[in-house]
Amino acid sequence: MHIDTLLIHGDEGDRTTGAASTPIYQASSFRHHTVGQEGGYQYSRGNNPTRHALEKQMALLEGGCRGFAFGSGMAAITAVFNLFKTGDHIIASRNLYGGTSRVLDKIFSRFGLTVAYVDFGSLAGLAAAITPATKALVIETPSNPTLMVTDISGVAALARERGLLTIADNTFMSPYLQQPLRLGVDIVIHSATKFIGGHSDVLAGVVVVKEDQLAEDLHFVQNSTGGVLGPFDSWLLLRGLKTLGLRLDRQSRNAGILAAWLRQRREVQKVYYLGFADHPGYELHQSQARGPGNVVAFDVGDGELARHILGRLRFCMLADSLGGVETMVNLSDVMSHGSVPATRKLQMGITPSLIRLSAGIEDPADIIADFEQAMSR
Repeated sequence: MHIDTLLIHGDEGDRTTGAASTPIYQASSFRHHTVGQEGGYQYSRGNNPTRHALEKQMALLEGGCRGFAFGSGMAAITAVFNLFKTGDHIIASRNLYGGTSRVLDKIFSRFGLTVAYVDFGSLAGLAAAITPATKALVIETPSNPTLMVTDISGVAALARERGLLTIADNTFMSPYLQQPLRLGVDIVIHSATKFIGGHSDVLAGVVVVKEDQLAEDLHFVQNSTGGVLGPFDSWLLLRGLKTLGLRLDRQSRNAGILAAWLRQRREVQKVYYLGFADHPGYELHQSQARGPGNVVAFDVGDGELARHILGRLRFCMLADSLGGVETMVNLSDVMSHGSVPATRKLQMGITPSLIRLSAGIEDPADIIADFEQAMSR
């Protein structure tokens, strides 16, 4: 089946009643038939029918063997890094999301997990950074917010050659536009708060793995640490998935219109958009993804001007998130990447005047009009 069909029919609904929508099993405990004989579910930390339906569908969409749903994107990321032990070394893209680098630098470093941030644009340079203690390569492509592109297949091939895991954050693309497991990645992570949910009403994270042993290991972590997604939030994601394709198609179209308009504005010095043929990594992205997505970043060259624009917007939403049906904007330097060291931010192209825009599904003429009035002095 094509992914548009899987988004609708990947969730089987309720076979007992024939309901098109999987029920919300708002239960913490499940009755055992007798001592030692359970009915398939015991306790919702270990598994829950609604969460299980979501996890199955996400595994289907990503092409993995098993999915896992968590209470937030950071809970998902934390669970993945809990697969490693003291003395292990991880190589991460220097373009990693600020929250991911923060948990590595400030939390996991306490337990002896070390990380090196490397430019993944050079596979030779990446290979040179691998040490005997290295266990995994961590990528995020396209990157947040300047949309740098990483060669997924190339990194995964290098990892396989060296006996390492490849972990990819696929939040910006979702399985609708990009499926890293099919390109050789071992573990895919989503902040499902973004496109999977899509309506700014749920906090969630999802991990999908390719191999059975990884699934067993991650389920042990999920069950032991307990950062699971609740049944109602799981149901919200199941509902959100049904319109993922429609939303992303509209959002991506709007992003293209906005990016072209921004390029013509005298206030804008630079526009980052994966739909532009001159964007660095454009051809590589075309080869591994189905579209540019809905994120545009633009630099107005002056931090005060950026704050002026963001402060005057009427309905476009100044927020720390993205991927919702509403257009959202972000001053990445102090918001999404506020915890990233200044030197690394400059390497990523994040300046005090860089604005990240997540196009919503509104009429593009209205979005442009809002930015036009906000840019007026």
